[in-house]
Amino acid sequence: MKRIENLKWKPMWVSYLGCIKGCLEYLNVNVSDAWLFGATGHAFIINIHDVVCASGPTAWNMEMLPRLAENIGYTISGISAFKTDDDFGEKQKSAWELVKQSINENLPCIGWELEIPEYYVINGYSDNGYYSSGPKPESGDKIKQWNELGNTQIGWLEVYAIKPKSSQNALKTIKDAFGFVLEHSKNPKSWIFPKYKSGIEGFDTWINALETGKANGFGVSYNASVWSECRSFGVEFLKEAKERINGKLSNLFDEAIKQYEIVSENLGKISRIFPFPMKDEEVKDENLLNTASEYLKIARKAEESGIRIIEKIFTSI
Repeated sequence: MKRIENLKWKPMWVSYLGCIKGCLEYLNVNVSDAWLFGATGHAFIINIHDVVCASGPTAWNMEMLPRLAENIGYTISGISAFKTDDDFGEKQKSAWELVKQSINENLPCIGWELEIPEYYVINGYSDNGYYSSGPKPESGDKIKQWNELGNTQIGWLEVYAIKPKSSQNALKTIKDAFGFVLEHSKNPKSWIFPKYKSGIEGFDTWINALETGKANGFGVSYNASVWSECRSFGVEFLKEAKERINGKLSNLFDEAIKQYEIVSENLGKISRIFPFPMKDEEVKDENLLNTASEYLKIARKAEESGIRIIEKIFTSI
């Protein structure tokens, strides 16, 4: 048994980045929340299911986030598998060995669905399972058996070790992040799963689900909280990026800040209309649905302008 003291996740709606932030703080990697969200591109993406179910924020190909991590000051590598894979049991064992080795070296780990379907910091192990820190509730001394990880209804095993490394300069970090954001916004099959939409099409899908009454109540409240958090950090990332590159392209950054402030403000309004967690029957009030739809349309228009400005910045750096 070994535990790493003072290693905990930082509560965020994007639990993946909340876990990464907790690991970075433990490793003394000094990165602002905004820089973490923006430099991974997460601050400017969106992923919406046809009925706005709660899977949207995590049900997309997230391989780019570990790649962009190296610009920020850390590496992330590990094990992933579906429980339907022939070698699933072997992958569970490999994940278990990775965590034990990493924790023994005082390196933090993160994993998927240690309790609920969210990400968790893995901060220790016993003789038969993982100790963790993450959303709902704080795990404390509760142990997840190593051979149960991934054996859920979702059936996804995911465990990573986090290590510090030298960060890249701000211009490269911004350009790489915006390149990913622009690609993701175009709904490529390499990043987006069936029945989900990203970018402006994601906003359109969300609006349609509200206006046709098919939106999942729990999902609407969760998506609103997640994506408003992202855009809020997106605004702060743009401000920090402008400072880091000493005013280069300051007019474009100011334009982008203005647009994403509008997006953030209106997604925040939706999260207040439908505070998490909502039930389906609680998201049926026609007046509230119409109001939320109008907020989304304002956010969509600003997002469309914001994406165009991001493209200008990307091509100008």
